[in-house]
Amino acid sequence: MPATTPDPAPAVRHRSVIRSLLRLWPYVRPVRIRLGLSAAVAVVASCMSLLIPLVLKWMVDGPVHDKDTAGVWLGGGLLLLLGLLEAGLFGVRRWLVARPLAGVEASMRAALYGHLQRLPVDFHDRWASGQLLSRATMDLQILRMFLAFPLVFLVVNGATILIGFAILFAQAWLLGLVLLAPVVPLMIVCSYFETHYALAARTAQDQAGDLATVVEESVLGIRIIKAFGQHRSQAAAFRGQARGLWGTEMRKARLLSDIWAVIMTLPELAIGGALAVGVLQVADHKLSAGTLVAFLSTALALRWPVESIGFLLAMSNEAATAADRYFEAMDTPEADRSGTGDAAAGDGLRMTGVRFRYPDAPDGGPDLLSGVDLHVRPGETMALVGATGSGKTTLTALLPRLHEATGGRITLDGADIAGLPVARVRELLAVAFEEPTLFSASVRENVAMGAGPAGVTEADVERALAVAQCDFVAGLPHGLDTQVGEQGLSLSGGQRQRLALARAVVGRPRFLVLDDPLSALDVQTEALVEAALREVLRETTALVVAHRPSTVLLADRVALLSEGRITAVGTHAELLRDSAEYRHLMSGTADGAREESRAPADAAETDPAPAGAPQADSPLTDLPLERSEA
Repeated sequence: MPATTPDPAPAVRHRSVIRSLLRLWPYVRPVRIRLGLSAAVAVVASCMSLLIPLVLKWMVDGPVHDKDTAGVWLGGGLLLLLGLLEAGLFGVRRWLVARPLAGVEASMRAALYGHLQRLPVDFHDRWASGQLLSRATMDLQILRMFLAFPLVFLVVNGATILIGFAILFAQAWLLGLVLLAPVVPLMIVCSYFETHYALAARTAQDQAGDLATVVEESVLGIRIIKAFGQHRSQAAAFRGQARGLWGTEMRKARLLSDIWAVIMTLPELAIGGALAVGVLQVADHKLSAGTLVAFLSTALALRWPVESIGFLLAMSNEAATAADRYFEAMDTPEADRSGTGDAAAGDGLRMTGVRFRYPDAPDGGPDLLSGVDLHVRPGETMALVGATGSGKTTLTALLPRLHEATGGRITLDGADIAGLPVARVRELLAVAFEEPTLFSASVRENVAMGAGPAGVTEADVERALAVAQCDFVAGLPHGLDTQVGEQGLSLSGGQRQRLALARAVVGRPRFLVLDDPLSALDVQTEALVEAALREVLRETTALVVAHRPSTVLLADRVALLSEGRITAVGTHAELLRDSAEYRHLMSGTADGAREESRAPADAAETDPAPAGAPQADSPLTDLPLERSEA
């Protein structure tokens, strides 16, 4: 189950709705003219409805009172014309904003996507994918709807209320004061509603992101769920998240129903009071019947602008929350990508005093890497060996700047990677990870991705597939054009790993980093891949994370990573002879402590073989040492 979203209450209670929404201005600015025109057209359309009561007043006090049939028909025609104008203008308003606001949503989504691609890996390690997905879809839809409707109608309804009350006071100032009586209670209720609804809206949107994460993980992990019979537990997790979201939505609905009840009741009471006072004034001949009809018609025309306050406040709060969530991701600083230098040729890969600790590591704890010094000579293949959790994969992630080192220096042919543009670093250096990730694309597209913007030819792709022993591609339904499906799960683990290896070598990189690239292969395929890979390694400078002796034998030298440092460097045979920890890692001995504590004299007594040769009962006896020394 994903981690629950932190309590958003402090941030929501101290944020300003207006300030949050004003952050949308850079995206809205290109369409500001059409948005302003749509608001102006909507105000004019709304004023059409306010003219209808004035026509009614003229008809009642004129043609109706004088029994003028022609005047009644004229008044009816004016009312029909005003109604048609109002409907037509609202249609024009909709036309003005539909396409531009869809463009605003698209530009914001593109900006978010581009920003997420440039953020460091540790950001993606902390954030659930469902939360990012909900920000890129649901939150942006909320913002588009706000810009298209609530934003415009906050302006339109505000203008309508002001113009309407001006007309009311011009007709009967005493009745206008009666209608203003609910203003203070309404302001108090709206303030209470805004505070509580903002918190509920933020909670609901965060819970929706958590629910999206549960669904995504269940879909991607469906094989594990089925294999272990965990469908009931996953269904329970889904129901728990869905029930929490349902409860929050019900709380929002109760808040909205409460404010609607108040907003609808108080104006109705005020209109009733104005009607009673107006009837008395008509009876006393202080007010004409037509004026009372026009006043009440205008008051009724203002019901929707007043009653919509609750609805518009709710949507404004949801939009402000969506904006906050959007900019939480956008405000995350990108990794430093500056740099104008370039790598020369001749020094290989060098690490000097490299340190690293994860941003969320406990304070006071040791660094994962505490001063790594390593030099891979030009054209050399170096194997990196270490116990599980020693930091091998993390060290390889520092080279393409997936993580930024917290100390020390990494150079490629003498150029500090911190001073190189990230794009240039990743042109020079290719990586094949232990966990191969493929995309919902064709085999060709997945492999060619390793060449970067330079692109590759069909011959390059074929060569890379041959190196990785991807002969299975010929048997796929459409060969290189076969779609591998999401995460490449239509292929076996070994097939995915071989395609990932082909992707790493297709661009003929100057530097190559392989993180245990053969772990999912059977013995026969592994031998074939090793033979082809040796040809590739002769043309590049490579660092290969190794867990098995067969992978170690691809390298010219071996580096042992232990306790955050490189503690030994040498050939395979030299480390077997000189390092008890290395012998333990390569032999798979269960009792590592016994290996570490064994004295050299004891080793000599139990190992009559020449120095550097493996124990007779060790799995290493089957490995030809001359291959490691070659």
